Amino acid sequence: MTDNVENLILEHLRGLRAGQDRLESEMREVAARLTSLEASTAAGRRDSAHNYEEIIRQQSSIDQIKARIDRIERRLEIAG
Repeated sequence: MTDNVENLILEHLRGLRAGQDRLESEMREVAARLTSLEASTAAGRRDSAHNYEEIIRQQSSIDQIKARIDRIERRLEIAG
């Protein structure tokens, strides 16, 4: 009878260990996926910052062109 109880306990412990191993494996996978998401988010923020920088650069160019057009119109006396 004692052998049966010991075997039953060992069987349960093995089952618990297998479940724990499976959970540890799943946690490693989740951690890897989270790292991937963090990298993607950082890349998106970097792209967004680059786009904003490009918009500012373009606006500066537009402002310079407007100033040149204003000067040309004043010289030609066609300001409107």
